[in-house]
Amino acid sequence: QVQLVESGGGLVQAGGSLRLACVASGGTFSSYAMGWFRQAPGKEREFVAAITWRGVNTDYADSVKGRFSISRDNAKNTVYLQMSSLKPEDTAVYFCAASAYVHGPPPRFMGEYDSWGQGTQVTVSS
Repeated sequence: QVQLVESGGGLVQAGGSLRLACVASGGTFSSYAMGWFRQAPGKEREFVAAITWRGVNTDYADSVKGRFSISRDNAKNTVYLQMSSLKPEDTAVYFCAASAYVHGPPPRFMGEYDSWGQGTQVTVSS
């Protein structure tokens, strides 16, 4: 399985921006679809965004569509999540995940992912 390490989280004011990064090691990064999920205190982990292995197709949760953008650089074994117009309700621990499910649209269900990072905290103040 691929190992994943997230970075880029922090404290930001509402309306601000952050860019998360997730670096993969121990596997062939370009053979995985990648996703971002988040988990707020007391809530279940939820889908945020996903991207196919070549980066051609992306998918977003309705709550972040138009504000967040997922991208990947296969040469750097890295997937990014650019977050803009952040809201207090975006506060959560953000996790990246790798999926060997490479046929069809970007996977959006947790069960479709094989490897997970440890998460990075994003806090948006009002």
